Amino acid sequence: MSFEKSPLFVPVILAGGKGERFWPLSRKKKPKQFLCLDGTGVSLLQATAERLLGLAGGWENLWVITAAAIAAGVEEQLPDLPSENLLVEPEGKDTAPAVAWASLEIAKRYGPDTIIGFFPADHWIGEQADFEQTLKAAIAFAASQASIVTLGITPTEPATGYGYIEQGELAATFEELPVYKVSRFTEKPNRETAQDFLSTGRYSWNSGMFFFQAGIVLAELGLHAPDLLKALTEKGAAAYGELEKKSIDYALMEKTTLAYILPAKFGWDDLGDWTSLERLWPATQKNVDLANHVAQDSQGCIVYATDEQEVIVTIGLEDLVIVRDRQVTLIVPKDRTQDIKKILKTLQTKAECQDLL
Repeated sequence: MSFEKSPLFVPVILAGGKGERFWPLSRKKKPKQFLCLDGTGVSLLQATAERLLGLAGGWENLWVITAAAIAAGVEEQLPDLPSENLLVEPEGKDTAPAVAWASLEIAKRYGPDTIIGFFPADHWIGEQADFEQTLKAAIAFAASQASIVTLGITPTEPATGYGYIEQGELAATFEELPVYKVSRFTEKPNRETAQDFLSTGRYSWNSGMFFFQAGIVLAELGLHAPDLLKALTEKGAAAYGELEKKSIDYALMEKTTLAYILPAKFGWDDLGDWTSLERLWPATQKNVDLANHVAQDSQGCIVYATDEQEVIVTIGLEDLVIVRDRQVTLIVPKDRTQDIKKILKTLQTKAECQDLL
């Protein structure tokens, strides 16, 4: 199926995250979405905006929602973004308030039939043509009926850090891509359960990308998260102090009967921590070298330095992440990069370390 006239599509970039597991490169004023990790010279946020502009029809229909602490950085990174299209949250309350507030504002400006898409600012996406084909299918399906469409990522391993979505019966086909009714959501299963999911061939990773008509999502939020919607309708950003911290998955997607899944047809990576660079960069002489690295009997290491004048020398090391950024050096085994968030909590308690965060 396809439409002769494309519906109005307004993409919203969710750009409020911290990206703490990329510390020390990612810091309070320069979170992960402001970083370039693939060598293109374009930040993750800038790349997200660029890949959406064509389907949005230009900057006038592209929106960004972000945190007050980094709003100035977003403006610097996206100088062509209209100021009225930047929503600034006074404090982070997870994705449910962000989606609800943005949907309210977009419905006011463009009308309830507008198709809204939400996109994390810090994901790596592969083939642009496949990305656009997938989005066109999701937009067309969302325009065709009352639905909330999420893009699913085909799992490559039994990962335990992602939510999983089980696809049910086939609902339709758009742009030669199938759309399925969602059977259930499962948050971050253990490895054994994840392996069972993969063996069925019916599960996708939850990409965090959603599509719906503005009026449909507001009606569903009114049904499943009425307090959230009422507060934001009445007070807008001023309501944030009274809102619960809640994800859109928990507030809406796990409860609605209008959830559908479209398996994505493009390369994707959420770049969760330093080890994800191994998926973007080929190893050079047994290591991933994003620095002037002189290695002797060292292998399986990820070495990164922001100053190309500095030299990092390793002897007899294996499976480490070594990062040098300004006055900080991080050395951590690859299987313990999740602990970076823990060390940041320790640094927060030390007055002499505040400039490092």
